[in-house]
Amino acid sequence: MAGNSKRKGAIKKTGKGNPTAGSGGRVRRGLEGRGPTPKATDRPYHQAHKDAAKAERAKSKQGQGTRRRNSTDAEWAAGRNSVVELLRGGVPVTAIYVAEGAERDNRLREAFKLSAEQGVKLLEVTRNEMDRMTSGAVHQGLAARLPAYEYAHADDLLDRADEAKEPALIVALDSVTDPRNLGAIVRSAAGFGAHGVLIPERRAAGMTASAWKTSAGAAARLPIAQTVNLTRQLKAYQEAGCMVVGLAADGDISLPELVAPDGLADGPLVVVVGSEGKGLGRLIAETCDQIVSIPMAGQLESLNAGVAASVALYSISQARLPR
Repeated sequence: MAGNSKRKGAIKKTGKGNPTAGSGGRVRRGLEGRGPTPKATDRPYHQAHKDAAKAERAKSKQGQGTRRRNSTDAEWAAGRNSVVELLRGGVPVTAIYVAEGAERDNRLREAFKLSAEQGVKLLEVTRNEMDRMTSGAVHQGLAARLPAYEYAHADDLLDRADEAKEPALIVALDSVTDPRNLGAIVRSAAGFGAHGVLIPERRAAGMTASAWKTSAGAAARLPIAQTVNLTRQLKAYQEAGCMVVGLAADGDISLPELVAPDGLADGPLVVVVGSEGKGLGRLIAETCDQIVSIPMAGQLESLNAGVAASVALYSISQARLPR
């Protein structure tokens, strides 16, 4: 019937009075095929594609053959005392920055003298620029830039012991978060003959300017390795022939028993130091071959992580002396 607006293909008037055509060819085009379905590995959101990409990344990583990596960024040390202590300790420094118009005193003059002796660049910048570089720290017109720390691979610590023809002595830290404790432990490890320090990659202190300063430059002489999974790495050390002992107040044996003549300290050894508050984690404690306590006098229950590591390392170094 003429004028029947309900007939298919008829012109329909919208509310605005603009005519629109019926579905016509649009429906036919929508029904046309889109070609063969792509392979699963070619579809970005398919699990097969993700697995293939993951395998390719792993293959590329193996081809690189690197066993070391840098920390994410360079470190800054701000303040006259901090910079002078770094230079005195022989800590590697990239450059020394002094603010324009900074008042000359004995510490500033010593920083200039030490930087000249060590061949460290001395650069003058505006105070605003120094505020920006040090993220607003109290710099007193003097700051030092440290290079990104190059961490060793965990296996390098065993290699170092093999090269020295000595039984391995490695210090592993379980979530020690205070960089000053890390620096103190590195200093003690270097002083008492350890072959390196192992730290977790996450939720633990790294080699920051504060750790460098506390180590008094020992971090430049002793390799420090990072591991993604501390428990797994301790098991790897055990498979390599090391005995893993953890320090805790409720140990199975005491430190004197560990270092007794012909005791456990004579062989390859990994000493695990717990975090400042909670001590050893449950999985780490279960992985250790022995839990060792340090006998205490009086009411004092435990020692600071850095002090406990120093006491244990000194005792082990004495036990290893030729008899």
